[in-house]
Amino acid sequence: SCSLLRSPKGFPKLKNDTFLRAARGEETEHTPVWCMRQAGRYLPEFRETRASQDFFATCRSPKLCCELTLQPLRRFPLDAAIIFSDILVVPQALGMEVVMVPGKGPTFTEPLKEVEDLLKLRQKVDVTAELGYVFQAITLTRHSLEGKVPLIGFSGAPWTLMSYMIEGGGSTTMAKAKSWLYRHPEASHRLLRLLADVITDYLVGQVAAGAQALQLFESHAGHLGPELFQDFALPYIRDIAQAVKSKLKEEALPLVPMIIFAKDAHYALRDLAHAGYEVVGLDWTIRPQEARAQIGKDVTLQGNLDPCALYAPKEKIGELVKQMLEGFGTQRYIANLGHGLYPDMNPEHVGAFVEAVHAHSRHINKH
Repeated sequence: SCSLLRSPKGFPKLKNDTFLRAARGEETEHTPVWCMRQAGRYLPEFRETRASQDFFATCRSPKLCCELTLQPLRRFPLDAAIIFSDILVVPQALGMEVVMVPGKGPTFTEPLKEVEDLLKLRQKVDVTAELGYVFQAITLTRHSLEGKVPLIGFSGAPWTLMSYMIEGGGSTTMAKAKSWLYRHPEASHRLLRLLADVITDYLVGQVAAGAQALQLFESHAGHLGPELFQDFALPYIRDIAQAVKSKLKEEALPLVPMIIFAKDAHYALRDLAHAGYEVVGLDWTIRPQEARAQIGKDVTLQGNLDPCALYAPKEKIGELVKQMLEGFGTQRYIANLGHGLYPDMNPEHVGAFVEAVHAHSRHINKH
């Protein structure tokens, strides 16, 4: 139940820390598993809870975020919860208006068109004033989880947020946003720096509120090639890890494990392995053995079942999971999908995925 807002102090004792142990590279009896977009429209109870609500109004209700975060955990023995929110709350905190258009997705009413538009953005963001509702949702959810599993907080990464702010929504080419990188490199860096600073404060605030791990989503990495990624994405991904860690130390907050998920960025895996994150998330377009070879033994891997594999019959899902576990190994590994769950997926197949990870990893560990 997500009723009372209690203080961030005195959180319940954690009962299942498998996910955190795997993230830190410690030994685990089974491979932990969670799913990106595990709180989502594939669950009828999610659709019911959200039915009458505007999407971003839901994001601003700590009680609803808590309820939606807990729904998948009532059904499946997942090893982590991820707070229900959206990456676009950060552009909102900078003063941009984003609305959820049915059938189209998130849409910016006034995207950034010219360099002068950067002046419209808030240059100094008080994250508690602008994003305090996320912090409240995290604190409430952490209490309501009763120590069942750890709670993950997250943010979009600077390039991914910049691309939305310029495109005004989804795009197949990201041509408008990428044109900034080529035409206005200085202005692009100014925007990326502003985003990185806000994201750093936002992530630190999430830990202060009770998040036990953090994931940075560079969802649009695949639109960049190695050079653009090297210039406009990687430096900020690195800076965020470093700045978050030093601020957590300064504020005597727990040093939580951090995950970087740069979708479609195999060309950058070696760099990401040294970017300061305990975990590197992978999409489904790379073989586990290849990823392990590039990333080495000192970083935990997360991923990378093709989400569409969940459309397969349950036995087939079990076989694919077994293959994935044999490829990655059961240690220093967190099972997940290579991207989020889709709205038309059968919840029973999600359950089959979670159970297969637990059963096969236990079996492999015993033998």
